[in-house]
Amino acid sequence: MPYLPDSAYKLSHSIFKQAHLSTIYSGAVKRTEIPDYRRSKLNLPDGDFILMDEVFKDSKRAVILCHGLEGNSQSSYNNTCADYFLQHDFSVFAWNNRSCGGEMNNLPQLYHHGSVEDLDFVVKYVMQKDFEEIYLMGFSLGGAQILNYLGQKPVHQKVKAAVAVSTPIDLKSSAEKIEKGFSRVYLNRFLKRIKNKIYHKAEEFPDLLKREHINEIRNFDDLAERFLVPVHGFKNPADFYKKASPVTHLDYIRTPVLVLNAMDDPIIGDLGFPIQFAKQSPYLFLETPRYGGHCGFLLSQSNYTFSEVRALEFFKDIL
Repeated sequence: MPYLPDSAYKLSHSIFKQAHLSTIYSGAVKRTEIPDYRRSKLNLPDGDFILMDEVFKDSKRAVILCHGLEGNSQSSYNNTCADYFLQHDFSVFAWNNRSCGGEMNNLPQLYHHGSVEDLDFVVKYVMQKDFEEIYLMGFSLGGAQILNYLGQKPVHQKVKAAVAVSTPIDLKSSAEKIEKGFSRVYLNRFLKRIKNKIYHKAEEFPDLLKREHINEIRNFDDLAERFLVPVHGFKNPADFYKKASPVTHLDYIRTPVLVLNAMDDPIIGDLGFPIQFAKQSPYLFLETPRYGGHCGFLLSQSNYTFSEVRALEFFKDIL
């Protein structure tokens, strides 16, 4: 039942029928205001830390925002989403994955799509604020982290619902798609940023990482083999793809979650649209607009996007 093929999303302009324009405009051209955050450095149990940006607006309900690959708490999609929920009287907690947010983390590992321990820590941090209702919203990698978290961790009843936007459900499928055609522009952009961080880690931990191995990273398979496997404890790249892919954990989700994936997304592979699963699931709602690109979903005459508007609607519907 929760497959929603008839999305209410309408293009802001016909030019954005071209998915790459929608994606690039939203990620690199569109200008947004950063909320008036209070930043905290939160110490993790393993001796590392993450950076948290937060605005306290309401003592009853809060939303936790999870950014995408090599994004941060102040990426454009996070900014409009945070502002939209603040305008609707939510407190907002926008956290940064390790190494994101402008400060390099302490330990050799960075983060990945299956980094559920850090998200679990963030949820528990917000739980300590005594909110009555907590909601999760993530973009791309952040959406994958949310789905993996919901499928692997005990979820407190105060966590009412979640929304995952432009989320790679099957990582191997998306890794193959991003290598093709113009989408390789996004791959090269991601890898350039990640490799700069790994070079930094190689200087700090020369016994663990070798610069010549980093030079060999050309795609996500290489990234898994040269960095994620030796540093993050996976057996091999196939083990990473399996354990970090939300598709592996969907059966175990018991919290209502909306996955909003555009059919024209230039990054999500063919296996990123679990239509048959959603039709049988009481918890996973899959909405597949024809257009939207990757983290695009632009609206006419509005700086907000359909993503946050639809998320608030979903949260209200669940309650």
